[in-house]
Amino acid sequence: MNIVESLNALNLELPQVSTPGGNYQSVNVRDNIAYVAIQFPIYNEEFRFQGVLGKDLTTDDGTQAMQLCALNVIAQINQKIGFEHILGLNHLDAYYVASDTWDEAPKIVNGASDLFIHVLGEKGNHSRAIMGVLNLPRGFSVGITTSFTLSGKQIGE
Repeated sequence: MNIVESLNALNLELPQVSTPGGNYQSVNVRDNIAYVAIQFPIYNEEFRFQGVLGKDLTTDDGTQAMQLCALNVIAQINQKIGFEHILGLNHLDAYYVASDTWDEAPKIVNGASDLFIHVLGEKGNHSRAIMGVLNLPRGFSVGITTSFTLSGKQIGE
């Protein structure tokens, strides 16, 4: 599977991998599961899509923000594990900040879900949970966490 070619076909490119903002690993592997820490809409160290959906940002902005979060997940996996070791995406947790009148969360999360399926094919099929929150760090409007199942070969072997 050539991730770069799949992204190029969508006119997308991988951003630089961001540095964790605290005392944690951005990708943590336990047995054959890789857990990717929350990824925000950051592109090459530039914070994007900050604010409240339905107030400062549109639903289309939210969809693009979720897509950028997914690109950051892909960049993390690409750098830390390599997609040749991925059997599939297991689960996606999506977080968003919105006004009390905005109610289009499933639509924006499709920005991430669709990207994973387009880039990973069948390996991109996943379950997901969507959670509205009061706020996210740095004023981000959205963030996602993910987990992947790895093939038998583990990192460092």
